Formats: sequence, structure tokens, C-alpha cells
Amino acid sequence: MSTSVERVLRDGSHARLRALPYDHPVSQHLVEAVQQEYVTRYGGRDAAVVDPAEFLPPAGLFLVAEVDGVPAGCGAWRVHPPGGVEIKRLYVVPAFRRRGLAQEVMAALESAAARAGHRAVVLNTGQEQPEAVALYAELGYVPVPGYGIYACSPDAVFLGKNLLSPVHEEESTWAS
Repeated sequence: MSTSVERVLRDGSHARLRALPYDHPVSQHLVEAVQQEYVTRYGGRDAAVVDPAEFLPPAGLFLVAEVDGVPAGCGAWRVHPPGGVEIKRLYVVPAFRRRGLAQEVMAALESAAARAGHRAVVLNTGQEQPEAVALYAELGYVPVPGYGIYACSPDAVFLGKNLLSPVHEEESTWAS
């Protein structure tokens, strides 16, 4: 059973998406990069509690995207009570942006969540990430009630959407 899939990006480069544990060194390198992005944009790290076990299949998923063997981005989902999943840590390294990599990671995450039986997805971002807000709107996300530690934050943006039932299996089940 495969744990990776290849995608062709807008510029013709090839991205390999593969499932890794959240606490894997490559995953942690990308998580630290996204945390530094938060420091730059918001003045501090994301304070939301994250347990690496929440991202292990079948209850969750952490994907790493590599372009030409270089870690280029990541994204994850975890179960979000009372139902559905929450997208976390969607990130693309600056040198790999504007190629469609974030869309590919999101499509893979949504597909995997739908195959796992989830029918809705939520996420939170912030007003200091207008490109993320635009991406999510393009992908059909709409405002939802706030949740978690940022529920009352005036700069937080909470979005969600219903997932389509999986029509067919992808090349990968993202199992570890």
C-alpha cells in the first residue's frame, strides 16, 4: 500500500505528497517554519495545543510535500469535535509558492478526510494571511463560528465547508 502520491504543479515541477508522523524530523522542520511565519505576521507562535498522536491515521493525517526531493510544504487534519475534522499547519515554503502546491495539499487532505468518513472540515487562519483567506475562499470555504483558544480573537478567521463523499479511491490511502 502506497503512502505517497505525485502531483504536477502549475510550473510543470513534480510534487510528492507523503504521509509522515507529526513528530518526524522533516515534519518538525516544516512546522517550525510555519511557526516562524506566525511570529513574523502575528508576533508569536500558534498557541493551540497539538498532540502529535492526533495526526496519526486513521484518526488524522500529516502530509509533507516535496518538490524535487526538497521539503516544500505541509498540511494536516485531525478530528474536530463534535464532528468533522480540522485542517492544521497548511504551509508552503516561500520559494515554492504560487505553483498550486497549497491547493494540491488541501485536495489531498480533504479527500483523505472524506475517505475516513468525515463530512465537514473547519480551519482557522488570521487576517494577517490574506493569501490564505483567498485560497480558502477559492476552495469553497465559508465563515463558521469560532472555536478553540482563538474563538474570541478579533483577527482570527474561522472557515469551513462540507466534504463530498469520495467517488473513487486515490492512488494512496495515506496509511502508515
